[in-house]
Amino acid sequence: MRKQYRAAGLDEAGLADDPYEQFARWFADAVRATGTGALTEPNAMVVSTAGPGAVPSSRTVLLKGYDQRGFVFFSNYGSRKGRELAANPHVSLLFPWHPIARQVIVGGLAHRVSEEETAAYFHSRPHGSQLGAWSSDQSSVVQDRAALEERYAEFAARWPEGTHVPVPPYWGGFRVEASTVEFWQGRENRLHDRLRYVLRRGGTWAVDRLAP
Repeated sequence: MRKQYRAAGLDEAGLADDPYEQFARWFADAVRATGTGALTEPNAMVVSTAGPGAVPSSRTVLLKGYDQRGFVFFSNYGSRKGRELAANPHVSLLFPWHPIARQVIVGGLAHRVSEEETAAYFHSRPHGSQLGAWSSDQSSVVQDRAALEERYAEFAARWPEGTHVPVPPYWGGFRVEASTVEFWQGRENRLHDRLRYVLRRGGTWAVDRLAP
């Protein structure tokens, strides 16, 4: 599968008109690759932010939706990434589909989604995941594992299975509105294909080919 993608290559003539449609094509390919065991969690992406002094930080989260408005993920707003995005909304997303020799790199601005959108997603999560959002003061220092599990048990007693769990006020979604989207296709001899969409004034997209 890896060799097949390298041989196919990526050229301008085969690109979609906009990066979201092109992403949909590649994401479908990545999902199909899970059926062969070549790839797991194709919606896993590395989110990179910058804190005070422009110090970068990265972590892996799961993409939970995308459309022409952008790429959506959910998090604790008080976490390190939440605090950094509140101060500096510039963000980079990386989809590292290494087993199929592909990457997608998104640059853009992150904005919080509406409370309604957050609530709809939150209540689609498993009951345990809903309790986990209440139990974890994400990115803070905890005494030990036992303390974390005790906090979870407290919320499990408050909201047993089958009861309605409210959305934590400090938890919700981010939508990354892309200004650049690069599609990277591995090729032989390190001569990779790199085609980057760049958003122009008026909402249209230009495509640049980058040297590997």
